[in-house]
This record gives sequence, structure tokens and C-alpha cells, in this order.
Amino acid sequence: MKTVILCGGLGTRLSEETHLKPKPMVEIGEKPILWHIMNIYSAHGFNEFILALGYKGEAVKKYFLNYYNFQSDLTISLKTGEITASKNCYRDWTVHLVDTGLNSMTGGRLYRLRDRLKGETFMLTYGDGVSNIDIDKLLKFHKSHGKIATITAVKPSARFGGMKFNGDRVIEFTEKPQTGEGWINGGFFVFESEIFNYLHGDETILERDPLENLSKDGQLIAFKHDGFWQCMDTVRDRDLLERLWQTGEAPWKM
Repeated sequence: MKTVILCGGLGTRLSEETHLKPKPMVEIGEKPILWHIMNIYSAHGFNEFILALGYKGEAVKKYFLNYYNFQSDLTISLKTGEITASKNCYRDWTVHLVDTGLNSMTGGRLYRLRDRLKGETFMLTYGDGVSNIDIDKLLKFHKSHGKIATITAVKPSARFGGMKFNGDRVIEFTEKPQTGEGWINGGFFVFESEIFNYLHGDETILERDPLENLSKDGQLIAFKHDGFWQCMDTVRDRDLLERLWQTGEAPWKM
């Protein structure tokens, strides 16, 4: 099963870093947060990724073009230029690097991948959030309800808009809650290919009409994750994640 990771946004709230690199390449523990996200999926046996690139996408391409060599010992012939790399790379990942447009919105980036995902169940997440979510349980939950979409609901601090449920079915999106008790969209989606019926070009924002219309149609079900989740929107978020990693207290570490 393929996992789509949205990697193309401008990351303006983290401009201290993102004026030089795309947000998914901002490092936590000397590894891009993108690597940490991919490792969450890989730990559960999901090793094929489609990275939806946009802003400074060349930085992501360079990272993976050089990944094998940087993880290996190298022998270089200065006479011929021949390079021999030992096989020290232990990540059995297949990574599709796809340009989805500089200014495409989240739904637009996914829409551009429709030909690569026809007839498939697939997963999707953002390139800036980590969690100790159990991907196997998420996927089992998705298969159990038979709807088009599963969204992972999480409970962070009160600076995000929230969701309301009827059982597990999403019925309404709300304004920012005033306490830390509201559920929000934490990413870590599972979709059936019918999701593409709800997307309509580059300007589609996944979190607006598509999710709202899936909700109205009874096709959006929430997987409630009450464990660790943290996005990296600001320098403060980055510093928190770095501190957790350096102290050995990173809940997402696999």
C-alpha cells in the first residue's frame, strides 16, 4: 500500500528555516522531519511513498538521490571516477518524487496523483507532523467501516479548529475550541480511490469542501488517537520536538 506525503507547502510560519528549505526537510535530531514520518510508516511495514513536491522540491530530490551513498561507506577511484558503495543503507524504501506544482493546494496536490492511485486504497499524511499512532490499527479500522475516508482525530492544545461526531462519523467542523479538549484533524488519513470524485484541480483545499462533503455524505469516519501527536508549525514546535528527541523521550521514535 502506498503512502502519500504532502511536501509542497511554503511553511511560512517557520520562515526562519523554510526560506532555505521546504518544511519537511527541517531537521529533528539531524534527520529531516520527513524521514521521521516515513519511519513511522516503515516500522509497520509500509515502505512505498509518494512525495507530493512543490516549494523547493529540489531539496527533497537531492536528499533522496544522495541518501544511499550518504548512508554507505564509499570507495572512489580518482582516476576513473568510479564509485563503489557498501550496502549499509538499511531503509528498504521505494520513494516516488512527484512535482505537484508550486502553488497547488493540499487537495490539488493529491488530485495530481490520481493516475498513480487508481483503484487503490492508500494512506496520506502531512510532511510536518509526528505521532505514536499505530498504523496497523488505523488501517484495520478503515477496512472495518467500509467508507471512503478515515481521518485521524487528535487532541492537542486549543489553537486549532475542531470536529464533532455522531459516534465515529464526522458531522461538523467547528471553530477553535477554547479548551484543549477539542478533537482536530491530525492527518494520517486512509482513502479509497473514490476520494478523487471530491477533488477538482489545483485550487482544491482538501480540508475544506472535500472533507466537508465527505462528512455530509456519511463517508468520513474518525480514528480517534489519544496518544502523542505534534505538528511542526513554528520554531517553538521544532524546538519541542528536538528536545524530546535529544532527551530520549520522543514518543514517535520507532
